[in-house]
Amino acid sequence: MKADELREKFLKFFEKKGHKIIPSASLVPSEKVELAGMQRVLFTTAGMHPLVPYLLGEPHPHGKRLTNVQKSLRTDDIDEVGGAWHNTFFEMLGNWSLGDYWKKEAIEWSYEFLTSELKVPHEKIWVSVFAGDADSPKDDESIKVWKSLKIPEDKIVELGKEDNWWGPVGATGPCGPDTEMFVDSTGKPHGPSCKPGDNCGRFSEVWNDVFMEYDKQADGSYKKLKQKNVDTGMGLERTIAILQGKDNVFDTELFTPTIQLIENMSLDWNVKSARIIADHIRAAVFIIADGVSPSNVDRGYILRRLIRRSIRHGRQLGINQKLTHPVAKEYIHLYGEVYPELRSNAEKIHGELEAEE
Repeated sequence: MKADELREKFLKFFEKKGHKIIPSASLVPSEKVELAGMQRVLFTTAGMHPLVPYLLGEPHPHGKRLTNVQKSLRTDDIDEVGGAWHNTFFEMLGNWSLGDYWKKEAIEWSYEFLTSELKVPHEKIWVSVFAGDADSPKDDESIKVWKSLKIPEDKIVELGKEDNWWGPVGATGPCGPDTEMFVDSTGKPHGPSCKPGDNCGRFSEVWNDVFMEYDKQADGSYKKLKQKNVDTGMGLERTIAILQGKDNVFDTELFTPTIQLIENMSLDWNVKSARIIADHIRAAVFIIADGVSPSNVDRGYILRRLIRRSIRHGRQLGINQKLTHPVAKEYIHLYGEVYPELRSNAEKIHGELEAEE
């Protein structure tokens, strides 16, 4: 399955379940989101981020059931880029219930999409649920739903906040326990108690259903939200890699043309440097298209760091010609139909990248 097909399948599936398809918000958070009481963040980090006012109770103009593919950017683990699974920019497939359906429907539809639409074998699915702590009880309700779907008890793993709690974005805001879905990619346990959460390479996380029922306060306490919300997230790049049987995101059609382009320009090949260049310039293209220019502060600093880091790794590969223009051109061609803002801002994107280079 290709990325274009996954996007289309996901949106059509949830449209049939009564969800309205909404466009991706900008990578630059709107003032409305910041005024909703969230701690300010530089970029949109997840699908739920632009929806914070509606998760807090404001009516959404398109109703209580929504779905989209959201442009997202995270740089907190930038040093991990170049390995198998990490990206700075990524696309997040998501569906939301704003005070409408709850755990049963969310989990059942996630399972249905995985097994019926993506053809993931039932026996390869493992799940994790929140084990409970002083802030919130164990998620017995999710466990019950998974058991009703014939997931064996030994494939339902209970984990703590570090693994099965999502949010808030920043220090305060909507958050809650989640249940995560994994595909047993290798079938090879590293030991008798091998399970999701071990980071052993056997299990690949494909989906996360978050049950937002709390609003974290500035003092660290958790207050119940006015409405219970469902927020799900499926990373496009990672899911495509898993469905294609790859062991990293860079061996999919979203990156292989760019990696090949970089290799053709290189005199001293290094796959990690090539992956960093491919990742960072892709992120820079989307950031510039959403109105950000390189600078020494805030969003502009992040953009500048991504571009300069790409150029430094280009030097390490022995690339002595212009690097940013051909790579950016490849991404504008690849994503231009899905994200037309890349085409309409192509001149600006190339100008900013070349000036920085």
